Amino acid sequence: MGLVWQADFYRSPLRDAEGQILWELLICDETRRFEFVATCPQSQANSRWLTEQLQLAGGEKLPDVIQVFRPQSLSLIAVAGRNLGINVEPTRKTLALKQWLAAKQYPVVVDKPPPAPLPENLWGEEWRFATILAGNLLDEFTERPIPVIHIPEFLKPINLGLASTVSVPGVVIYGGRQSMRLARWLQEADAVSLNYIAGAPDGLILEAGLADRWILATFEDTEVSAAAQVYEQRKQLSKGLHFLLIQPDDSGMTYSGFWLLQAEN
Repeated sequence: MGLVWQADFYRSPLRDAEGQILWELLICDETRRFEFVATCPQSQANSRWLTEQLQLAGGEKLPDVIQVFRPQSLSLIAVAGRNLGINVEPTRKTLALKQWLAAKQYPVVVDKPPPAPLPENLWGEEWRFATILAGNLLDEFTERPIPVIHIPEFLKPINLGLASTVSVPGVVIYGGRQSMRLARWLQEADAVSLNYIAGAPDGLILEAGLADRWILATFEDTEVSAAAQVYEQRKQLSKGLHFLLIQPDDSGMTYSGFWLLQAEN
């Protein structure tokens, strides 16, 4: 991926001498050995100012990628990135930057909308909870011809320090004729994690993109709710690692899509 920066550009708790709202740009690399801070009045908070600051921060060595977690920062940083030929990647996985913001006691939590129902044309026929041993995970899914597959390097069990005997929980959706359409939609939506939320009814909520939330399933059956609680307990033992598998049917012969996901802290 080359040189990666993580950046945030947002209203600061600080004010200037006249009491004007300031916007603050924070940039760091994944180790925070490199850090850059700049502020400007709200009236100057635009892509031109950002472009100049990115050039200042990088000098002769601009990054290949700038990662952005905050939806309100994304459009301005994306324009500045385009001006400089830098790829801007929306992602929630900006750990170094979020730690820095937390240390400064700046807000890290992104406002999220209420979960929206999944479009009807994507509904699967049925679904179930499942588990697979961490040691078998990659062999099971990287050796097969799966049209849509998402296994980030940093989520491989060995890179999370998971023992091979740990059970990784997941959800299998049998999509029937919709399975390929659902898999492509999940790829575009940029699935992040799949969480059980207790309620009336209970539900499985897909976190996706920077702040999107989708209702993947709802249920009122007490046995399913008990299984969902076990699913969440297993996620705690697997360092948040879990999976989502889309299949056309329950034959186990063909898969449409596989995602390795991780619950957010």
